[in-house]
Amino acid sequence: MQSNHTRRRFVLSLAALPAMLALDGCAGFFNHDAMRVSVAGIEPLEGQGLELRFAVKLRVQNPNDAPIDFDGVALDLDLNGHAFGSGVSDQRGSVPRFGEIVLSVPVTVSALSIARQAFGFASGDTVTKVSYAVRGKLAGGAFGGARFADTGYVDLPGTGASGF
Repeated sequence: MQSNHTRRRFVLSLAALPAMLALDGCAGFFNHDAMRVSVAGIEPLEGQGLELRFAVKLRVQNPNDAPIDFDGVALDLDLNGHAFGSGVSDQRGSVPRFGEIVLSVPVTVSALSIARQAFGFASGDTVTKVSYAVRGKLAGGAFGGARFADTGYVDLPGTGASGF
């Protein structure tokens, strides 16, 4: 009877080994550092009607030992704490291990968002900087993609500041 108990333990241990190895592999995946995404610049694009369009340049850095593949980009842009514009792109590619790329995402800004910002500037205060926040995700990968966020300030033209 003792050998039957020992045999059962051996079989259970053997069956648990692949599960433990799989979990160890997942643990290694989850220990990767987060991507670093920052706004590298904003360039005007041709709009239609009352909308404005911009190409938001994102610098994506991968501080990991494995490349990060993506299939699509989406982002939201806020100015002075208010929703300003959004954009999507079906770009696909890969951020190399310990490397970086610059993505360009077209962002559309509605007339209502433009009016809201204009009324904010019309308050009479001298404004030299505008705060921005960008949130989004690189789609793809085993778990649906990776989210990112960046915040900062833009110096307005004519204030003697350098901008981004």
